Amino acid sequence: MIKVICGPKGSGKTKKIIDAANAAVADAKGHLIFITDTKRYMYDLKREIRFIDVTDYTVAGEEALCGFIKGAIAGGYDNEYVYVDGIARIAGKQLKDMAQIFYMIEKVAEMRNLQVCLTCSCAEEELPDFAKKYL
Repeated sequence: MIKVICGPKGSGKTKKIIDAANAAVADAKGHLIFITDTKRYMYDLKREIRFIDVTDYTVAGEEALCGFIKGAIAGGYDNEYVYVDGIARIAGKQLKDMAQIFYMIEKVAEMRNLQVCLTCSCAEEELPDFAKKYL
């Protein structure tokens, strides 16, 4: 299952995704992964959450991000939750051009029974049609 948290810059998306990740720790039976492109929020997450800053791995572009997410998930069969803060920013693309990565994440989430939460910097009415079903 995929869930999208959207809103304009400065609307509190990162706080919402961090709160969701921290709340999931109580009920999670598997591992939680939090992927972003800054260390700024590292200490806001509970220690049970695997924090990954993609800038440590020179992830650039949509294909690299797809591979990175798949690799992080493949690191263990007991992953249950994946959080990606700022997916378009990390991929370096406009959200409207990212249908392929949403399709890939949906397929991997179904195959591995994952809960995936993504943040997107745009107003809900500006969200592309392929992403609206995840609200």
